[in-house]
Amino acid sequence: MTATLEREIKLRFDSADAARSAVLATGAVSIRGRRLQEDCLLDTADETLHHRRCVLRVRMESGKSLVTFKGPVQPSDMLLREELETIVGDGPLLLRILEELGFRVWFRYEKYREEFVLDDVIVAVDETPLGTFVEIEGGDRGIADMAVALGRNPSDYLLDSYRGLFCAHRRQLGLPATHMLFDGD
Repeated sequence: MTATLEREIKLRFDSADAARSAVLATGAVSIRGRRLQEDCLLDTADETLHHRRCVLRVRMESGKSLVTFKGPVQPSDMLLREELETIVGDGPLLLRILEELGFRVWFRYEKYREEFVLDDVIVAVDETPLGTFVEIEGGDRGIADMAVALGRNPSDYLLDSYRGLFCAHRRQLGLPATHMLFDGD
């Protein structure tokens, strides 16, 4: 199990190629290739986690799975929250166990992600049904320095989750929030 204080920002880019080129131009090095991540957010029927401003996520990618608990967002210039995460052997089975314990999947989302590293930051290029984003995770200084290296400043920081960004986008279109999937389901 890994327990950390997660600190991150997102930046919007016009395309995955533009994002990748910008990240590589900073001197960042590829550490994980492009792969599909399938995420499921879970909660109880009475939304216990939502009321606590917490998230329970099961992520499945390339035959591997992670379960993650995220605590409430803390006041910061960046997205800051406690994160507890561990590898699980069988994501679909874990989802079934959690459902038997009273949790239900209430939101699913997909993205293609590739990851890079430079100094103390992990930089992800995320292709989502909503568009392309660069997510920078690490220490305050490293995140700010990477954002500057990418030609961005604090006014460009997106501090919401992908679900939050997706719901805001759907509201702007006058559409209900569904799952954020490439096939539109």
